[in-house]
Amino acid sequence: MLELLLCSLLTILPDYLYRRYAQGKRLGKEITLYSVWFELRWGITACLMLTVGLITVIFYNHPSTSNTTSFFRTVPIVPETNGRVAEIFVGLSDEVKQGAPIFRLDSSRQEAAVETARRKIAEVEAAMVAARSDVAAAEGKIQEARSAYQQAVDELETKREIYRRNPGAVATRDIEKLQVAVEGRQGSIDAATAAKEQAEVRVSTLLPAEKASAEAALAQAEVDLDKTVTRAGVSGRVEQFALRVGDIVNPLLRPAGVLIPEGAGRQTLIAGFGQIEAQVMKVGMAAEVTCVSKPWTVIPMVVTGVQDFIAAGQFRGGEQLIDPQQVARPGTIVVFLQPLYEGGLDGVTPGSSCIANAYTSNHELLASGNVGTVRGFALHAVDAVALVHAMILRIQALVMPIQTLVFSGH
Repeated sequence: MLELLLCSLLTILPDYLYRRYAQGKRLGKEITLYSVWFELRWGITACLMLTVGLITVIFYNHPSTSNTTSFFRTVPIVPETNGRVAEIFVGLSDEVKQGAPIFRLDSSRQEAAVETARRKIAEVEAAMVAARSDVAAAEGKIQEARSAYQQAVDELETKREIYRRNPGAVATRDIEKLQVAVEGRQGSIDAATAAKEQAEVRVSTLLPAEKASAEAALAQAEVDLDKTVTRAGVSGRVEQFALRVGDIVNPLLRPAGVLIPEGAGRQTLIAGFGQIEAQVMKVGMAAEVTCVSKPWTVIPMVVTGVQDFIAAGQFRGGEQLIDPQQVARPGTIVVFLQPLYEGGLDGVTPGSSCIANAYTSNHELLASGNVGTVRGFALHAVDAVALVHAMILRIQALVMPIQTLVFSGH
């Protein structure tokens, strides 16, 4: 309508002035309701053609969309293990800091595992004390075996010396028995030495390894026990947290709730523009938005990103071929908008629907002096008609609360 009124000032109004003052025709006489078309046919035709052209230029070079939303990501509150809820630390809607506990599962099994691991460590430590005593006992047995061995050797040497001096004084059988006794004493020394080495190996290698295994089992049990407490991965707000004591949660099938990260949806708006505007949308374009949750306000924005893919064309490899006819509707060019000034989105509720305008600027191209006169005039005209779209956005910002509250029945 605004474009039609603007074009009529350049077409219908001059035509009427010519009919009125040049040809002397008057309203209500020659120019009536029934003769308007015939009398002003040139102006009306030119007005319609100019309006269509103006709308095309405006909407192509300065695109607009109502598909603008402040999207925000939610973090599912999922435990690392399944179980029954034993304690809840937050309310239905509550602020949480990173690392703060949200709820705790029943941990009786994990606590029993921790206590078992601790008992195992104590048992190994007691075994180490006993093994050190075994080493001391083995040393005593070695000393005892060596004394017995030395005594047997001395007695054997004495008998041999007596036998050498007087063969009839000592029986050969006695010397043989002493030789066997010496060999037996040597065997006792070897056995005691082996027992000591076994006890030392047990103290220095086996029992420390068992203790390390027990400590690792304790650490694993403590990790499993810590997993029963679900904590906030990021600072944010828990919303609609209806979990109650006694509920069963599962990390795959039954998440416990939703955590909205701090500042989510307050830095960027995501807009979907028509595919025909793919060649126009560029990073750095000026833009403006007005949101339902913040009426009567136009927020200056800037285009910070243009997605180079259209979501309507995505598919997953499978066992069936893709038929383009199955695409329900064409996708849009996804554009990321950020406020031009700090705090520009303050007061805009995350998830709010907005209307966005983007404006093409040819200022740098015109200032470069590399364009001709005709093209320069056309580019000036393109930049100038952005004012029309800006006016339309402000009219929408004014009408939106009335349209929402009055005409929609809300």
